[in-house]
Amino acid sequence: MTRTVQQLFNLSGKTALVTGGSRGLGLQMAHALGEAGARIMLSSRKASDLEEATAELQAAGIDARWVAADCADEASITHLVDETLQRMGDIDILVNNAGATWGAPAEDHPVAAWDKVMNLNVRGYFLLCQQVAKRSMLTVPAGADKARGGRIINVASIAGLGGNVPGMQTIAYNTSKAAVINFTRTLACEWGPRGINVNAVCPGFFPSKMTAGLLDKLGADTMAAHAPLHRLGDDEDLKGLTLLFASDAGKHITGQHMAVDGGVSALIGG
Repeated sequence: MTRTVQQLFNLSGKTALVTGGSRGLGLQMAHALGEAGARIMLSSRKASDLEEATAELQAAGIDARWVAADCADEASITHLVDETLQRMGDIDILVNNAGATWGAPAEDHPVAAWDKVMNLNVRGYFLLCQQVAKRSMLTVPAGADKARGGRIINVASIAGLGGNVPGMQTIAYNTSKAAVINFTRTLACEWGPRGINVNAVCPGFFPSKMTAGLLDKLGADTMAAHAPLHRLGDDEDLKGLTLLFASDAGKHITGQHMAVDGGVSALIGG
């Protein structure tokens, strides 16, 4: 029998791991998944931030827990997966959101800063996807004839769709997010036959700790005026796409990247 829209978007019984989930876009995505019924494991580096974010989710009636981890460090990633599997069981949804940026002219960009951005934004995504897949999504339950499957949502950026806009000097960040988009495509092709959907969300400009300096420099009103919708993203704008990619409503979507940017990428041809 064909399911209703409400049934297709329902995540009851699912477990989601959200990195970089203690604030900003990651916390917004965690709210979306939890409001649809998923249990949430939040992760970021700072325990105090995670405690506050988890309390916020729990106050909204969401089953949420946390583990502090540095997703640039392989041992920390292993610990994160260990704790999630032990405390919450198999992982149905992985949101790779932990990330870093660095602003500097390309000719003067520190190599150490380039490595830091690439290590977290690309290598960290790969290592966590690999561990979650091998230890949960690609495992075959007892009595089953196929792998469990799951959903992976990688947070890229419209910065990965083109060059810098005037005033930006973020070559490492832009390069890393372009890599995330093709990483997403490649994983989707390889793991699709084994039941894992892999997609990418490409946010535009959202007020956040990471973008605060840039928005101050360029002017939030100026950036909003350049978007066809004449606004920046808010604390609801990622919810719909996150839920689509995570749920059975999006079960025939994989290997895709979608911009959530007020139309900016339409102007630049992303």
